[in-house]
Amino acid sequence: MRILGETGLTPQRLEIEITESALVRDLDAAKEVLGALREAGVRIALDDFGTGYSSLYHLRNFRFDAIKIDRSFVEGMNSEGESAAIVRALTGLGHGLSLTITAEGIELAEQRNALLGQGCQQGQGFLFSRAVPSHETQELLSRAREHSERSIASL
Repeated sequence: MRILGETGLTPQRLEIEITESALVRDLDAAKEVLGALREAGVRIALDDFGTGYSSLYHLRNFRFDAIKIDRSFVEGMNSEGESAAIVRALTGLGHGLSLTITAEGIELAEQRNALLGQGCQQGQGFLFSRAVPSHETQELLSRAREHSERSIASL
């Protein structure tokens, strides 16, 4: 909260990601800290959902804003029936709980299209961009903005 005050960033623009394994180290402390952040307006995402200590208990009792589907399920969704079924189940669960759903590890247009068809709202992966150091972020955003403006102008 101190850093938000120092930077002037509104809490609603910040999303904190936490893994389930970090939650279970100290459930009471996690509930207190995440509750305070959420009350201040910070969004909380459950990262790598579906791996590790997955529990519906965490979704119900921590009131997350978003879930991030682990890349291991996204990688196999076009070739493994089980992974595809898990992705469908997780997107359905996310929609049922009014959570934002982010898929990690999207590398192929087919994965993106399948996820969009299932209602996944956000994606991360090499299909969109490689990971970039913080000093390159501004340039990446500028290029994306220019591309978007050209696309709109061509309509």
